[in-house]
Amino acid sequence: MAYKPYRIALAALIAALPDIAIAEPPQAATPEQVVQAQLDAYNARNIDAFLASYAVDAQLFEHPAKPLANGQAEMRERYAARFKEPNLHAVIVKRIVMGNVVIDHEKVTRTFPEGPGVLDAVVIYEIQDGKIAKAWLISGPKMQDAKR
Repeated sequence: MAYKPYRIALAALIAALPDIAIAEPPQAATPEQVVQAQLDAYNARNIDAFLASYAVDAQLFEHPAKPLANGQAEMRERYAARFKEPNLHAVIVKRIVMGNVVIDHEKVTRTFPEGPGVLDAVVIYEIQDGKIAKAWLISGPKMQDAKR
């Protein structure tokens, strides 16, 4: 019986199977990793990477329930000008992780209409399906650089 070329190729493929590395599926990011990626993008002023951490229909609130933005389009509009601030930077003072909730106490450096300054903020993030689904903001008073 003559071997057909496709049989030879199939035999070679089967022989090579043990040497083929089977890629492990990527592990889902933990809630803390999702929030950290969002913070890293915020500090890099990368609006696309920042929004990629959020669900398409994410909701942003001033704590406890005042809507600030609904969905990525409104969030883009809200953050576009902020991401142009040359001194924009957030530092985590304290982070608490419990299940799918991450709570950050942040010290945020910004350029306010009155000039450069810092404010304390607490942000409560709810993570669903590897994305930030909801976030609640609590902002402290602005401290101008000259007053620090």
